[in-house]
Amino acid sequence: MSDLFWLSDAQMARLEPFFPKSHGKPRVDGRRVLSGIIFINHNGLRWRDAPTAYGSHKTLYNRWKGWSDKGIFARMMARLASAHGEQKTVMIDATYLKAHRTATSMGVKKGGGGRLIGRTKGGMNTKRHTICDSQGRPLDLFVTAGQVSDYISARALLSGLPNVDWLLGDRGYDADWFREALKDKGIRACIPGRKQRKKTVKYDKRRYKRRNRIEIMFGRLKDWRRVATRYDRCPKVFLSAIALAALVIYWL
Repeated sequence: MSDLFWLSDAQMARLEPFFPKSHGKPRVDGRRVLSGIIFINHNGLRWRDAPTAYGSHKTLYNRWKGWSDKGIFARMMARLASAHGEQKTVMIDATYLKAHRTATSMGVKKGGGGRLIGRTKGGMNTKRHTICDSQGRPLDLFVTAGQVSDYISARALLSGLPNVDWLLGDRGYDADWFREALKDKGIRACIPGRKQRKKTVKYDKRRYKRRNRIEIMFGRLKDWRRVATRYDRCPKVFLSAIALAALVIYWL
């Protein structure tokens, strides 16, 4: 029992408002079920291998799938992260997440578009795009197929940027339209220029070094085995795994 993960009463009190109300038959202990869901996602286990202390593995999976389909875990992370208080700097980046054969099997459409899985040099991957604050805490995230470029995906995160002074990003986000969009929002870009640019782009190299915090954040999230490797066919369920990891590590 000592090796198992259990949410505290204080943590459960913060999460309970997000869950749908129980109708009719009383629901199984929420703390036990959610603790089991976290344990499975962190350790990369199959649902049938869940420790008996968490109850029926079918209950764990059904609750996980149902809540994921309703976007509950993504809403949890977004709501708690909205109290970040960041006013100075945010960072943007993306990372590849390897798709296991169980996520790519059974009638995948050509290119894996429907499941947001794409073929890259490293094989079949999903790409996670993230905005984080100056402390390296994720504020917003979403997933695309692996071959989607960084600056194209930045459009989806642009509207959700907080009111800050700076945005740090690597060369993958060097696009004139993106720099102009940031300028319109009153945000200064600290993004090095692409090598093929004819005119050198100046940027604050000292400030840029702080971008390592988002890399550290990616590493911590990948410590969760169901985040580092995608086993889920449904992109909404996989996004829930990422949101749950971010929630537990940074916002509870």
